[in-house]
Amino acid sequence: MKTLFLVRHAKSSRDDPSLPDRERPLNARGLHDAPAMGKRLAKRRVQPDLMVSSPATRAWATAQLIAAEIGYDVKAIVVDERLYAARVDDLMAVVRALDGKADCVMLFGHNPEFSELAGRLSGQAVDMSTCNVAQFSFDSQSWSDIGVLEPTGFTLDSPGK
Repeated sequence: MKTLFLVRHAKSSRDDPSLPDRERPLNARGLHDAPAMGKRLAKRRVQPDLMVSSPATRAWATAQLIAAEIGYDVKAIVVDERLYAARVDDLMAVVRALDGKADCVMLFGHNPEFSELAGRLSGQAVDMSTCNVAQFSFDSQSWSDIGVLEPTGFTLDSPGK
């Protein structure tokens, strides 16, 4: 069984228009929502084998805040350039190339790509708002099957639920 979590970064700040897009930090709501989502995941006993984040400041900060709440070593979060400004096919390639030893993986990234990927995997329209978490379960031993096999389970969670 493989479990994939797609986590859209928490709400970011646009207060400083001089900052490049990838350097935008989380705003106050994002700093509240990310730990809140982490607490929700901790209550469900979510324990990823691997966490992979976009290099964008807002995604990396979201990953760190959630990791702290679920007991994942922040230093073990992998930053992957391919999760920033990616096409859905590129994201699917990242998923399919994941280490087979990892059964539960969390990816932290952006929209519209994460909504599109969640839609492709679930077969339905998915709108991932900030700090939403899409969880997919697959009856497979290999990440290379993802996108070919339909998920055996799909949920979409938001920090406000």
